[in-house]
Amino acid sequence: MSGHASTLRRADNALLLSDVHLSAARPDISERFLHCLHQQLRGVDQLFILGDLFELWIGDDAADALADELGSSLAAIAATGVQIHFMHGNRDFLLGTQYAAKAGMQLLPDPSIVVSGQRRILLAHGDAWCTDDLPYQALRRQVRDPAWQREFLALSPAQRLAMAQQARDASRNHTSQASEDIMDVNPDQVVHAFAQHQVDCIIHGHTHRPADHRHAEGLRHVLGDWYQHSSWLRLRAGELSRHGRVLTSAG
Repeated sequence: MSGHASTLRRADNALLLSDVHLSAARPDISERFLHCLHQQLRGVDQLFILGDLFELWIGDDAADALADELGSSLAAIAATGVQIHFMHGNRDFLLGTQYAAKAGMQLLPDPSIVVSGQRRILLAHGDAWCTDDLPYQALRRQVRDPAWQREFLALSPAQRLAMAQQARDASRNHTSQASEDIMDVNPDQVVHAFAQHQVDCIIHGHTHRPADHRHAEGLRHVLGDWYQHSSWLRLRAGELSRHGRVLTSAG
């Protein structure tokens, strides 16, 4: 389900995170996120946000006060020399070049490859690999279609918000009824990703199931959400650590 992955030069001193789900309804998450960036980005060269930074995004022209505040904070971080890479998630796939430029972020294709130490690492949001969830994949194909997006963005912000909230409610209902296994990544898709992109490590989010998996083809590290606490990985010259605990040594 994944297309060709772009290759970045290197990522030898980076922080990686996903699924922050920022919203005005949860100021505690925003406070935790900004505090984490202030603490963890000291001495870091790159920040990778692997999707779902926002709980909801209906277009750059409809950015709210929270988005404006965060954009200013991220732009200030970028001005210090930190490269900020943003990959679309299933909640903020409409985040465009206008907001990315304002926030000092570079849009990152899903999936993408980084090289760190001697290790090739595939970065992805992860939802494209949840192929057992057929209703979700049908919806994903629809909303990622450029024609659908043009029609949606042509609506008024109020119309877009109403549609997005309706879709989110339907998604929550589907999630509450669907099997947990169906909503997780498909094992065959993971094996295919390792082979297709010739990597020995995969990092993704989306499932909200932070864990470290060992496959025959390599290691897979899943980022967690930020609903209750922060979740991030640190990458230094091929060595990965989760909140200070080393997961993989330098390759």
